[in-house]
Amino acid sequence: MYRSRYCRIVWFFGRVLIALIWWEIILPKLGLTSLVRQSRHERLRKIATRFRSLAIEMGGVMIKVGQFLSARLDVLPRVITDELAGLQDEVRPEAFSEIRRVVEAEFGMPLEEKYIYFEENPIASASIGQVHRARLRKIQEGTDITMELSPVVVKVQRPDIERIVFIDLSALRVVAEWVYRYPPVKKRADVRMLMDEFSRTLYEELDYLSEGKNAETFAENFRNDSEVVVPEVIWSHTTRRVLTLKDVQAIKITDYDAIEAAGIQRSNVAQRLFNTYLKQIFEDSFFHADPHPGNLFVLPISKDEDTGEVTWKLVFVDFGMVGHISPQSLAGMQELLIAVGTRDSSRMIKAYQMLGVLLPGADLELLERANMEVFEQFWGKSTSELVELGHEEAMAFLRKFEDLLYEMPFQLPENFVLLGRCLGILSGMCTGLDKEFNVWTSIVPYAERLMRDERSTRLRNLLDEAFGILRTTISLPVRADAIIKRMEQGRLEVRSSELSQQIVRLERTLRKLVGAIVFMALLLGGVQLYLGGEAILAGALGLVAGFAFLWLLLAR
Repeated sequence: MYRSRYCRIVWFFGRVLIALIWWEIILPKLGLTSLVRQSRHERLRKIATRFRSLAIEMGGVMIKVGQFLSARLDVLPRVITDELAGLQDEVRPEAFSEIRRVVEAEFGMPLEEKYIYFEENPIASASIGQVHRARLRKIQEGTDITMELSPVVVKVQRPDIERIVFIDLSALRVVAEWVYRYPPVKKRADVRMLMDEFSRTLYEELDYLSEGKNAETFAENFRNDSEVVVPEVIWSHTTRRVLTLKDVQAIKITDYDAIEAAGIQRSNVAQRLFNTYLKQIFEDSFFHADPHPGNLFVLPISKDEDTGEVTWKLVFVDFGMVGHISPQSLAGMQELLIAVGTRDSSRMIKAYQMLGVLLPGADLELLERANMEVFEQFWGKSTSELVELGHEEAMAFLRKFEDLLYEMPFQLPENFVLLGRCLGILSGMCTGLDKEFNVWTSIVPYAERLMRDERSTRLRNLLDEAFGILRTTISLPVRADAIIKRMEQGRLEVRSSELSQQIVRLERTLRKLVGAIVFMALLLGGVQLYLGGEAILAGALGLVAGFAFLWLLLAR
C-alpha cells in the first residue's frame, strides 16, 4: 500500500514537470508560442483536476499542498484556484470506529467514560485529523452524580497518519530534487532546505500537546483585543493525538453569503484579518502559519437596533503550524514595511539587504529604479485594478526592466518558508473577501506607527550617546594625567594586533612575490634552453620551476 502511494505521487509530479518543460520551454523555442498560449487554460485546468482527484483519494500531505495552492488567488491562474477550492471541504472522513479506537487508546478507557456525548459525524475533516462535537463527562466530587458540561469540539488524528506523512514527504523530496537541478531555482532557493523545513512543521502538527500550547500563546498575545477569539483548550481531555477545545459556533470565513446575511461587511473582515496578521508578525513575532479557510471563522455577537451595525469577532483555530520571527528578520521586515508605506525605493534596497533576500552581485541601482517605477505605476491600486491592468502598460514595464527580470536577483532565506506560505494564503483570502482590497493603503497606518516608534528609539539612542560623550569628557583629565606619568617613567607602550597582522600578511605577500618571480625566471629559462636544443638543462630548470610552483601553492 505505502509503496504504491509513493510511486503514484512521484509519477504524478514527474508527468506534470515533463509536460511543463515541453509546453512552456521547448515549444516556445520552436516558434510555437501562440499554440502554447491558446492551450494554456485547458492544460492547467486538466492538471488541477487530476491533482484534486489525487489529493481527495490519497489525503495526507497532498491535501495540504492543494489547500495552499487553492488560496493563492493573487498569483495562480483562476482556473487552478477554482478547481482546487473544493479541497477545503472534500477531505474524506475516517470511519467513526477508527476514530473511537484512537480516542480510547489515548485515554485508556471507553469513549463514554470520557465524553457524555460524542457526535459520530465529523463537522470538519482535514488532512491530519477530523473534528467532532461532544460534551464532557465529569463526576461531581464526593458523589456519583454525572455533570454535563458545556459543548466542546474534539480534534482526533487519523489512524496511521504519521506513516502516511512520512511516505508523502519522501515522495515530495524526490520531486524537490528534480526541481533543485533546474539552475534558476537552485540559484535562488535551497529546495532541499525548504523541504526539510516543511517536513519539520508537518511533524509538529502531529503533536496536539504542542498545538494546545501554541493556542494559549496566541490567546495571551490577543488578551487585550476584544475582536479576536481563540477557543479555550480543555487540558484534562487533551493528549498528543486528541485535542479538546470549547465549541465556538461561527461562520466559515469563505462562506460569503452567510457573512453578508449576518449583516457583516466582507471588506471589514478582510481588513481586520490583515491587521491581525500585522500585529502577529510585527509585534508578537509569533504568527498563525496556516490561515486557510478551514481555520478562520467569523462570530457574530450582537446587532445595534438603531444603527444596524453588527458586533462580531474573528475566530482562529488550529495552531499546529505556527511561525516565529527572528529579531534580525523582524528588523528587516519593519524596514520593508516603512519603505512601502512611504514609497522610499532606497529604503527598500536597505530592507532587502537586512532580510538577506538579494543574490551577491545584484544590480542595486537598477533594482532601486524598478522599485521607483513600481511605486509610480502601481502604488495605491486595489487588487481588482491590478488584475485589470492594461496589457500594454504591463508589457512596457517588463520591457523596461527585462534585464532585471531575467536575472531575478532574489533568493529565499531559510527562515522565510512558513512566513512566505502564510502571506501567500493571506493575500488570496483578503482578495477573495474583498476584490477592492488595497494592501498599499492598508499598511500605511502601520508604517506610520513604526516610524513614530523609530523616531522615539532614535531620540533615546541620541540621548544615550550624548551622556556617553559627557562621561568620557569628564574623565579625560584623569586619563591624560595617567598617560603623562607613564611617558615620564618610560613605561608607555603602543600595541596594535591589527597592525602586526598586516605586517605578517605583507611579509607573506612579499615572499610569495619573490617566489613567483623565481618561478617565472626558471620557467622562461627552461623554455629558452629547450628551444636552443639543451633538453637536459631545460628539463632540470623545469623541475626546479615545478618545485617553486608547488611552494607557491602550499606555503603558508
